[in-house]
Amino acid sequence: MLLRLRLLMITVGGGVALLVVLCLGAQNLGDRYRLNLGVGSTAPLPAGFVVGVSAVLGLLGGGSLTALLLPNAKR
Repeated sequence: MLLRLRLLMITVGGGVALLVVLCLGAQNLGDRYRLNLGVGSTAPLPAGFVVGVSAVLGLLGGGSLTALLLPNAKR
């Protein structure tokens, strides 16, 4: 249980750190695009930011899934 919690905390911490770095790096990009979500559209976002957010969400999803599916430790 402790291993799962530690893996989940490392994943969340790494994802948050990557998202902060991504937000800081995306401040001065000139090309901005809107995403059409079906219901509406988002604010103009840089293309690298959209790709970076999808990578961070993939990291969070994969890490949390790994933590949940980790087999129990045998004693």
